[in-house]
Order: sequence, then C-alpha cells, then structure tokens
Amino acid sequence: MTTIAELPPGFADRVLSAQSTFRSVMDAMARPGSVQRIVPTAGALHTMMRGTAAIALTLFDHDTPLWLDARMAENSDVMKWLKFHTGAPVVQDTSIASFALISDGAALPPLECFALGTNEYPDRSTTLILQVDSLGSGRSVELRGPGIDGSTTLQASIKPFDLFERLRFNEALFPRGLDVVLVADDAVVAIPRTTRVANKES
Repeated sequence: MTTIAELPPGFADRVLSAQSTFRSVMDAMARPGSVQRIVPTAGALHTMMRGTAAIALTLFDHDTPLWLDARMAENSDVMKWLKFHTGAPVVQDTSIASFALISDGAALPPLECFALGTNEYPDRSTTLILQVDSLGSGRSVELRGPGIDGSTTLQASIKPFDLFERLRFNEALFPRGLDVVLVADDAVVAIPRTTRVANKES
C-alpha cells in the first residue's frame, strides 16, 4: 500500500506553477483548437498524464466535485494523490461533477449524463478533461467559432472516435453545454461549447 509520503509530489513552486498552468489553460480556451504547452511539471501517476496532474493541482479544490472514470477510480493511488494535493471530493454522480477526468475515452459515458449548467448559471456545468493519444497526429478536424480566425485545423488521435459528433449537442444547448480539455502528455487543446466542427477528414 502506497503511503502519502510515497506519492508523487505536487508543484515544486506552487504559486508560480499554478499561475503558469492557468495561463496555458486560459490560452487554450481563448484559442480553441490551438495546442498549448504546460511547462510546470508535477509528479504524475501511471494513469494520469503530466498535463492532467498540473491542471488538477491548478483548478481543483474542496469546492469542485470531481468524477473519475473507471480506469482512474480503480487506481487507489490516484484517489490518494488527488485528495492529498487538491482536496477535491470525488463523486459517483456525473450530474453534479464540476470536473471529470477521463483516461479511457473509449468508455466515455453519454455526454448528457454530465452537468450541463442552467440558462442562469451556465458555468455550473462539467468540464471534461480527456486524455488522448496525440495532439499532433491522427485525424484532421476543421474547427470554427469564437476565438478562431475563420477556421483552424486540429490533428489529433482521440477516443472516442466520434467525440466531435457527440459534442454537436452543445449547439442546441447554448449557453448551457460542456467544455472539453484534451490532454496529451504536457500538451492541451480546449474545445469550448461554442466551437463547431466544420468538416473532418477520414
């Protein structure tokens, strides 16, 4: 059994690293489809990428209910690490989660299961943090929407394969809906609820 002392560390410089990671995530949200790098490093666990760990240390706290997919949840060290470093309560109900950590995209639950916010409080929705194989190779997806000058092309290897088709349900929900952050090692791409898929290459 892993003790607290044996868990991977958090940020070496908590304040500066959190600020840097926050800027990277905000830049990704402001420019959907653009690949941003998370420079600060934190000790990560087997099922958690470095970028995911940095985001967790930056955005999670005792007021952000967290849902973990089965692969994350079955790793007791992940639960201990998150509890120790962030204090975020892990919940079983997807509909009340502020964040969801997904390491096995192929087993992603129906998106309608997550919190979608309300018209009065659209920010009370779940942000999905989805670990993917690559944000530099794979299928090409053309994206349009706020923060994008005309269109931009994202090349990524993502599971579930039909993620962007599923995210089209955001169109009818706005201002409600889900925001997604894709993570591949230390690279992140944000797909806010306002982003639309123009076309895809097979």
